[in-house]
Amino acid sequence: MPDGKTDVMQGTLDLLVLKTLEAMGSMHGWGIARRIEQVSEAALSMNHGTLYPALVRLEQRGWIRSEWGISGNNRRARFYSLTAKGRKQLSAQEERWDRVAAIVARFRRPFPEEGAP
Repeated sequence: MPDGKTDVMQGTLDLLVLKTLEAMGSMHGWGIARRIEQVSEAALSMNHGTLYPALVRLEQRGWIRSEWGISGNNRRARFYSLTAKGRKQLSAQEERWDRVAAIVARFRRPFPEEGAP
């Protein structure tokens, strides 16, 4: 992307949200978005149209739960937290991404010549 931002690969957003909630505890959506941007050193940008449908989907799957609370700027906000089912899912997703990353890394190395030892 021309501005240095990177699109979130399909299937990655769930992992980013779950990992953020695991590390930070209960957070509202805006806080989750800012944390993802912070950890990615602004390479990833979260907008409402991307993040909030993901939060709804994760809650419907039982991986996160939400409750209303008051944000740091004294506004009513929905706070999200990881469930036990979400922790299991996060572990499975991390294992899957580790396998995928290892496979991709093999392709990034030079291929040995055919017939070479």
